[in-house]
Amino acid sequence: MFKTALRNVLSHKGRLLMTMLAVVLGTAFVAGTLVFSDSVSTALQNSMSHTYDNVSVRVDDQASGSERSAKNNNSAADPLTTRTLQRITALPGTASAVGTAHGFAGIADPQGRLIGERGNTSGANWSPAANGGGDSRYPMTQGSGPANGTQVAIDEKTAAKNGFKVGDTVRVAVNGPVMQLTVSGLFTTDDPQVSSGGSLVLFDTATAQQLYAKAGQFSAIDVTAKPGVGQTALEDQVLQVIPHSANITVHTGADLAATAKQDIKDGMASMRTAMLFFAGIALFVGIFLISNTFTMLIAQRTRELALMRALGASRKQVRRSVVLEALLVGFSASVVGLAAGIGIGAALKAWAGSSGNIPAGGLTVTASTALITLLVGTVVTALAALFPALRASRVPPVAAMSSSDQPASQKSLVVRNSIGGVLGGLGVAAVLLGVDKGGSDGRMPVALGAMLVLLGVFVLTPLLSRPIIAITGPLFGRLFGVSGRLAKQNAVRNPRRTAATASALTIGVTLIAALTVIGTSVSSAVTSQVTANMKADYAVSAELGLPATKALVDQIKSAKGVTATSVIDEQYLQADGRDLSVSGFDAGSFDQLVAPVMKQGSTGSLQQGQLLIDADQASSRKLSVGSSVKVDYPNGSTGTLTVGGIYEKSDLLGPALLGEQILAPHTTASYVTTVLVKSEGGANAANEQALRDATGLNPLIKVQSQQQMIDQFNSTISLMLTILYALLGMAVLIAVLGVINTLAMSVFERKRELGMLRAVGLDKRGVKRMVRLEAVVIALFGAGMGIAIGTFLAWAANRLLQADMANLSTVLPWGQLALFLATGGAVGLLAAMWPARSAARLDILGAIKTD
Repeated sequence: MFKTALRNVLSHKGRLLMTMLAVVLGTAFVAGTLVFSDSVSTALQNSMSHTYDNVSVRVDDQASGSERSAKNNNSAADPLTTRTLQRITALPGTASAVGTAHGFAGIADPQGRLIGERGNTSGANWSPAANGGGDSRYPMTQGSGPANGTQVAIDEKTAAKNGFKVGDTVRVAVNGPVMQLTVSGLFTTDDPQVSSGGSLVLFDTATAQQLYAKAGQFSAIDVTAKPGVGQTALEDQVLQVIPHSANITVHTGADLAATAKQDIKDGMASMRTAMLFFAGIALFVGIFLISNTFTMLIAQRTRELALMRALGASRKQVRRSVVLEALLVGFSASVVGLAAGIGIGAALKAWAGSSGNIPAGGLTVTASTALITLLVGTVVTALAALFPALRASRVPPVAAMSSSDQPASQKSLVVRNSIGGVLGGLGVAAVLLGVDKGGSDGRMPVALGAMLVLLGVFVLTPLLSRPIIAITGPLFGRLFGVSGRLAKQNAVRNPRRTAATASALTIGVTLIAALTVIGTSVSSAVTSQVTANMKADYAVSAELGLPATKALVDQIKSAKGVTATSVIDEQYLQADGRDLSVSGFDAGSFDQLVAPVMKQGSTGSLQQGQLLIDADQASSRKLSVGSSVKVDYPNGSTGTLTVGGIYEKSDLLGPALLGEQILAPHTTASYVTTVLVKSEGGANAANEQALRDATGLNPLIKVQSQQQMIDQFNSTISLMLTILYALLGMAVLIAVLGVINTLAMSVFERKRELGMLRAVGLDKRGVKRMVRLEAVVIALFGAGMGIAIGTFLAWAANRLLQADMANLSTVLPWGQLALFLATGGAVGLLAAMWPARSAARLDILGAIKTD
């Protein structure tokens, strides 16, 4: 049977080409993902391996500097001070100890824009050795380290990239006004952030402490052990002299290195899982193509299989022959897919490396990558061919020899439709149950229901295809005459084949349509909130969510044309024993800048020192206008607030609002995330420039009008959708191959019919039109099903998201959905070009005498 399988593969090379191409594309996606993620992970781990070479023990203050969040901003825990550093230095196992103060730092280009990617630009302190030497962590290649608050050192890569030299003046900002600093020196570093394309600047220690902690305080202390002293032993000594606080953590260098490497692996695992998910979709789509191909090939070889049965071959041997044929095809295609995947991984690695986002490094191709790729491709192909193999083995020899294609029995269709109805019904019920539960509790039922709905529809597609496609008959007949009517009849002639072909396209369109509807709905909700709740012309904030300093707020207030401002001070307090996030606003200017949709009470109560709370919070806490709430403030004081109003939930405003004049005295530090601004003349270029000028062209400052806020969010949604569309593109491409394959096989099977049509007067153009219209009908059917299912699933997902996003409702982008449907038709038209050409070029007499 192995020889028979090999002969069949070699004798049907052209017919199996599309199947092999589908497996190649799917396995190449898998291999490329694994190679790329392994290569990036290895490069990052190699870069990280030297970071902790000179660190035996590190003491971290988790609540220090720019790492301080609004919630721990008011912590009164003991910090790491110069005294702590002295105690650690005096330990018997300590060879040296260096206090560090570090955090975010942005360097501006000549136009005031932030240099580098947001999030990978940082600053730290230059800590020269006591003997007058430099800082061994940052060897200087030019100039010297910063000696005072007017100087800064810049890493060599950033300096070379932007043309900075020793003696130049650069603009640097941390979380407040721009500092004009002189470049005192350039240094090298093995910091992974710098090797990955980020930047690092060094301040003198006193300046860094003022910027990232407080005078005399450190963010961390790095300790190096004396020869012969183990890291664990030194860690035990350090624990005896540091402040006892939940914010203070101590780790050995080995633990830090292991954690860093594991974090890299975990981060890459998330990306790998996401990409493999889309690779899985591509392979799943490929199953339809592979199964369809083997079904048609077996139908064409029924006489051959019957003869084998008549000569003594058992059902088991027939099944084994078909499965072996699939294994040969799957393994061969997987080998090609592995090679293509290595090339894809290399291209992605080179692209990522050229952008400077990852360190340089070679390509990592592991044995597991090769094994997984070959195994997945081979097993998927074998599984896809399993049902055709079972069907082939069940055809009686006499029946098979009397007909080249056995129709499905009525019993099998009834069973199939019954199973499909049950699966679809259970899926819809599960989705509705999840929607009724809502929030996180509903996610699992909706996910399970979505899978069951898809499976149910796939099983029912042969049943659905006949009435839906039949609707197009009169239309195609009037528009295209005989060719149109024949195309409709051909599309419904074999509903199983049509269903398998259309289902492949349905999967991709379902996901694309669902993502598009969700993205449009979320974008619409955000737009509605911004336009409904914000009366301010501008929202001014610092990059990365950093808090704005008082000096920065004063600069904004002094800008030309500003008529009203209000900070948004994010704080956490305890209300009746439960956490409550409160946004502090300037009560006097509140009504000029903000417009919450009030359900009870009024915004005027804010000026009376009363609390405004959103409807969800009021409901969960059983509060109404006039209710009293006992609160514990961040600074430890207590008090009672009266609810003065209840407004509709708004992600823009937050759960609760309070006048800053009431809130600020009860906190230890403000955490101003945004400053709202009203300008004379509204939002225009002159007023925006006035705000930028007032803040000194600060690279950390983001000035946004209402429309700019909406545009930024929409651009983020568009970018995400574009990436997802690209990842789904492989599945759609395989679906196109499925249409091509089906039509090519159909043309081969209908040689005699096509010859007869030509003989009775249908010209070549009519034959081409018939085949193309058949493809368009099948593609439109698949795309239409995908749009319907995707819209339903998007509705369910939006209902779940309503718990996390106020005013979210399902918005259908009719134009885009129509475009998807039209694109589906165009895909069918393009896919039919080669089969249509082949059908039109058939020799009439040769086709008629085909047996």
